[in-house]
Amino acid sequence: MLVLTVVFVALGTWQVHRLFWKLDLIARVDARVHADPVAAPSAGDWAAISAEKDEYRHVTATGTLEHGKSVLVQAVTERGAGFWLVTPMHLAASSTILINRGFLPAGHRDSTARAASEIAAGPVTVTGLLRISEPGGAFLRSNDPANDRWYSRDVAAIARAKNLGSPVAPYFIDADAAPVPGGVPVGGLTVINFRNSHLFYALTWYALAVMTAATTIILRRRRLI
Repeated sequence: MLVLTVVFVALGTWQVHRLFWKLDLIARVDARVHADPVAAPSAGDWAAISAEKDEYRHVTATGTLEHGKSVLVQAVTERGAGFWLVTPMHLAASSTILINRGFLPAGHRDSTARAASEIAAGPVTVTGLLRISEPGGAFLRSNDPANDRWYSRDVAAIARAKNLGSPVAPYFIDADAAPVPGGVPVGGLTVINFRNSHLFYALTWYALAVMTAATTIILRRRRLI
């Protein structure tokens, strides 16, 4: 019983540490999201990029969009089911960044239904949030590059499937809600939601520790253990 009490206290304390870590993470991400946009990391910085310190950074990039090599990634958003429209952007520095231009309703899957949004050739600037690649696919659904079926924004797999050639950044950019000709795709739908149940777990473990200790005392007084 003493061992159980110590274990429960240790688990509760661990959850307290996790709670403060999660609160710090949320604060740091919130600061990144609302900061003024900075230039997206260039090729020389790619190796040092990580989800912990870079995801959701507010960034901007300028280049040429290659609409003919866009992919549609299945998505469910506050606007319903549809697709993310992910388009390669070729930069002047001979590298490429994938741009998630935003959400397309299912009825706009065909390129002719979104022709107005296919920005004319030439440099454009996109501002949005840096996101880390999503390899493999979604829950119980693997990406199928051969048949152009995508369930996650797997940067490396999309780059290979579309033969992008130039070095491709290990991240993509979720475009903001800037107006788009024709009204689609709709940007600015990034969901930032960190599950934070650590306080509940900590209280649960501490409660179990108190109950175990109390039970031990009661049984000792009754000379049952």
